[in-house]
Amino acid sequence: MTEHRIADPLTETWTPPTFSAGKVPQVVPGKSNNQEIEGDFPFDQTIIDQLPTGTQIHSSDRYGASAWTVTARITTTAADGEAKSYFLKCAEDAQGKAMLEGEFNSMCELYKTAPAFVPKPYTWGKVNVSNPNTYYFLYNFIEITNQNPDPVQLCTKLVGMHQASVSPNGMFGFQVNTCQGNLAQQMAWNPSWVSYYTQLVRGAMRLNTVINGKWKNLDQCVDRLISHVIPQVLGPLESEGRSVKPCLIHDDLWDGNIGTDFETGEIYVFDASVHYAHNEMEIAMWRGKFNKVVSSKVYLNSYLSRMGISEPAEQFDDRNRIYSVYHTLHESACHNGSSFREECYENLNYLLNRYAPFPEGECGVEDEW
Repeated sequence: MTEHRIADPLTETWTPPTFSAGKVPQVVPGKSNNQEIEGDFPFDQTIIDQLPTGTQIHSSDRYGASAWTVTARITTTAADGEAKSYFLKCAEDAQGKAMLEGEFNSMCELYKTAPAFVPKPYTWGKVNVSNPNTYYFLYNFIEITNQNPDPVQLCTKLVGMHQASVSPNGMFGFQVNTCQGNLAQQMAWNPSWVSYYTQLVRGAMRLNTVINGKWKNLDQCVDRLISHVIPQVLGPLESEGRSVKPCLIHDDLWDGNIGTDFETGEIYVFDASVHYAHNEMEIAMWRGKFNKVVSSKVYLNSYLSRMGISEPAEQFDDRNRIYSVYHTLHESACHNGSSFREECYENLNYLLNRYAPFPEGECGVEDEW
């Protein structure tokens, strides 16, 4: 992965969260089979009633780290006597509803296609508290090791998911606008990959403008990417008899959303924001500088050796870069610009200088590449 200089030395570098930033719901603690539930995370009766019949809940404790939700581990004994744990996420207001509804639908779609690759999702909904409105998502708990994911196993599972997936209507998009980070993506169904990708980029740029305001000439660079670069880089995928298969992608597959089961050694992925897209968009996330593990070329090479490269193959790296532009542009809106915006801008500069330099005298881009 080519490293470019950061244009603004004062830009805040994003780092993964080390705690859950959300608030524990102020609910009346429920009971399990008329018994009190231990722990520091009050468990709402609404969620208790969604668990399988005969479940005995023992404890509910805060667990894990999240930038926009609060999370807990629920320990239980199933009706057959087997110990079982669940993972619970809660988030507030309309934004919380959008995040958790999108994640529930995402994990259900992944589980339907690749059940050995994601923890089983159970339910989502609204807890019994009205101020503020609070929502939850419940799925299987998997204890994760600290080891790096095995590239062969990860990429074998990922390729299998991409190859097995089938868009329900043959188009790109998804049934709901899922959230990457805390903000919704524009996923209305679209029959054209070029048009759909443009739709995503326009949505991310709108979010940046609303949340972060104008910054440098980012808006003009994005406009020129859409009008001049996307047709040259992505257009060939749908020309000369070629077509792009809409593949189910996780869409947020960075280091923090991949883990290895402590007991079985199986790799699982989490926190999905799925849609049907070009499969190569999935691995563009690995280009991001915020990754410390999957940015290693061993992961990219392992994936490509199994999945292959779309034609024209000679434009693969530029496609990888342009897909990364979308990811970092969207994350820039989620994180108030930060290092995501700088990385996006660097890749925009590269692509514009390569495919569509600004005419002299127009609001140009940096040429120190």
